[in-house]
Amino acid sequence: MKWSGFSKARSNPRRKERLLSRRSLLRRGGWLGSLGMLLGGGLAGGARAATDEGSAFSDSIGDFFQKQYQEMTKDEIQEAIGRIERKAKRRYNVDIKVGDAPPPPGVVFGFALNLSRCTGVRECVEACVQENNLSRSPQVQYIRVVELKKGSLDLHESNHYYDTEKVPLPDKIYMPMQCVQCNNPPCVKACPVDATWLEPDGIVVTDYDWCIGTRACMAACPYSARRFNWADPVIPKDEINTDTHFLGNRPRERGVVEKCTNCIQRSRNGRNPACVEACPTGARVFGNLLDPTSEIRYVLDNKRVFRLKEEAGCDPKFWYYFD
Repeated sequence: MKWSGFSKARSNPRRKERLLSRRSLLRRGGWLGSLGMLLGGGLAGGARAATDEGSAFSDSIGDFFQKQYQEMTKDEIQEAIGRIERKAKRRYNVDIKVGDAPPPPGVVFGFALNLSRCTGVRECVEACVQENNLSRSPQVQYIRVVELKKGSLDLHESNHYYDTEKVPLPDKIYMPMQCVQCNNPPCVKACPVDATWLEPDGIVVTDYDWCIGTRACMAACPYSARRFNWADPVIPKDEINTDTHFLGNRPRERGVVEKCTNCIQRSRNGRNPACVEACPTGARVFGNLLDPTSEIRYVLDNKRVFRLKEEAGCDPKFWYYFD
């Protein structure tokens, strides 16, 4: 297979103009009174709340005027990280660490999955839930594993609710599906507020503080890879992963859309995603597409690989293959 590489993430020339006008509008004096009411009874009541509840009120003010991630300075990002960490402490009574590791230079991440090895045990699903602080109630999962008849890849005939206690069955194959990190992501184009974008290392990320929950990205995604938080996520205190990333697995709120980020808190620090490490059969391959000596490049160059829904024109960075 010839490797042609991927184009870099494109910036939206309309974003800055739109953000400036939006933020300027919010800063007009007439909005300050509404802001006070929104936060529970005006500035005087908020000041009392700040005394009673520490920095909760000031953090709410900071959140309200926070810029989109790509427009923030390094200092503003650190201030936002502090607010995220304090909110997690108030909500869960745990100390989390929010990182902000940038895309590593000379890296575009890619994924491949060997369908001959997958046995459908769904250990990748559980590892993803634990690693990425996904809600247990209502249940949120980034990875779906479906059961198919051997010799068929007809997803319309697949079974998502198979019994994991009986796998693998001899006449079945098992196909995990998740975000394929498109190089031409329709979700990015659909978002009305530029809350999601493609990073230079090939990961499609979301600024969860900027997302307004229209779910337009979900409608645009042909892979059904995004999840909406209909309620406040519930995570047991003793199961919270405290090692997080601003654009990844830090605690999210109700009303936002979230997605797989290739475990950005791990992959940008030289580690494999949790699903790769958890797979008991070694069916998952992850690595740098720009490195000709990487395992992912070996798979692409030497195996008969295919991608789901290529006709959609999304140019996904997730391949499947058989031995």
